[in-house]
Amino acid sequence: MPDTAIEVRPTHVVLVGLMGSGKTTVGKKVAKLVGARFVDADVEIEARTGRSVASWFEDGEPAFRAAEAQLLADLLADPDLLVLGSGGGVVVTEANRTRLQERDVTAVYLHGTPEFLASRVQAKAHRPLLDDDPLAVMTQMYAQRDGWYREVADAVIEVRPHHEAGEKPKWRIAEQVVTELVALGAVDAAAVTRPEAFG
Repeated sequence: MPDTAIEVRPTHVVLVGLMGSGKTTVGKKVAKLVGARFVDADVEIEARTGRSVASWFEDGEPAFRAAEAQLLADLLADPDLLVLGSGGGVVVTEANRTRLQERDVTAVYLHGTPEFLASRVQAKAHRPLLDDDPLAVMTQMYAQRDGWYREVADAVIEVRPHHEAGEKPKWRIAEQVVTELVALGAVDAAAVTRPEAFG
């Protein structure tokens, strides 16, 4: 009989998707479940540069994208594996898409329709691309980025059904992410903690 056991090759885990898909909240829970460090890309870039995302965008989006690409390269060069909640536009930069498809990274696309995500997001300081019409902005972003998210993704998870299923949707999503990671061999099942342990 052939050996059907999954070869475990632990990797960095990067959550990608539009704003409002839950990359930060879900990412923190995934990190807890797999015992890894969590990094929020937007928070990290502010900590490293002393500038808010909104401030970066005042210099134009290309300046921010360059800083974002450098941050991604630095974080994924760390030998200690991490769970990264990426910025929504990380896939805009070709070099980032290439990096996210390397063997030491497992990318998970948290997918939601523009209509659903627009109902969840609000204009915030760290979301400078939103204006008075979130749905229009989200629809435009989705049209541009959905194909890129799918290009880099090792797994795609639909977020809306988990929200419609009842309580603790972010835990539900995180559990599905971890299930996918185990199936892909990116996480050792023996290292996974059940969410009940965190209340």
